[in-house]
Amino acid sequence: MIKRWGLLLGVCVSCSTLAATPGTKVAGLDRFHLAEGDLSLGLSQDWAKPLPKVTRALIIVHGRLRNAQTYLRSGEHAAEHAGVAVSTLVIAPQFLDESDMNHDLLDKQLLRWKVDDWMAGAPSTGPGKISSYGALDQIIKHLGNRKLFPVLNEIVIAGHSGGGQVVQRFALAGHDHPLLKTEGISLRYVVANPSSYAYFSPQRPVPFDTTRCPSFNDWKYGMQKLPDYVGERGAQQLEQAYVSRDITYLLGQQDTDPNHPALDKNCEAETQGAYRLIRGHNYFDYLKLRHPQLAHRLVEVPGVGHDGDKMFTSPEGEKVLFTQ
Repeated sequence: MIKRWGLLLGVCVSCSTLAATPGTKVAGLDRFHLAEGDLSLGLSQDWAKPLPKVTRALIIVHGRLRNAQTYLRSGEHAAEHAGVAVSTLVIAPQFLDESDMNHDLLDKQLLRWKVDDWMAGAPSTGPGKISSYGALDQIIKHLGNRKLFPVLNEIVIAGHSGGGQVVQRFALAGHDHPLLKTEGISLRYVVANPSSYAYFSPQRPVPFDTTRCPSFNDWKYGMQKLPDYVGERGAQQLEQAYVSRDITYLLGQQDTDPNHPALDKNCEAETQGAYRLIRGHNYFDYLKLRHPQLAHRLVEVPGVGHDGDKMFTSPEGEKVLFTQ
């Protein structure tokens, strides 16, 4: 069940109780009710009623700032500029952390995670436990409802920076959705400028001393200590599923700062390259070596660095998001 809500002078309109102050991160967003709690998200159209004109859903995932509203606007702007706003439903899920609950006085029914654990698919800390990837699964399941989306034929999951990390790992670990195949709905992934990638083997492009970085192959960087969400699947099974999926790596040509303040500088990430652009190329080359027939694509955006809005609203970004 989905309820739409807003904030006006600290008062919640048309919703269950929400004690939030104006300006909170979730102001103006909607709620998606799950068994484990409410997921905060932004919507470009009301998805609680039938949308007979929507042929595409764009799920756009924020970065570590958890600014879903900003990413919702970027997705809407890109769709408008591409001339597909009416036929595109933009969905911006928000993975709150525990500090948001304390600072913004949000009610306890909202799902939240420990710091950035949502990037790696960890379970929420309250009110119930659900992996951030499981929450994405529930969004996809909702989109498969033909009574609400009678002509939907494509779901695109895109993320930039921390959101790009989410999308890359979700494309790797995500569960199958047989209903989509039955209903003829395709699923694509767009991974934009993440700080790191999950590798399938101990091989890395940058030489390093394993004794100084013993966790280099642990999840979310490798296949050791996989999250509970993965279940009984192993690295080989995950790799086979990943390379079969429709994935585009969208990289800013100017995202080359090795000292960028938001760049992952942990040793596990440093083994993948000095900065985001080279890390993306290294990972793509790694996959091509392991799978010469790989159908994944790498697209560079000229003149753009680490900027999600410019990435997704660029001609290259719009083509990737909205061209089947």
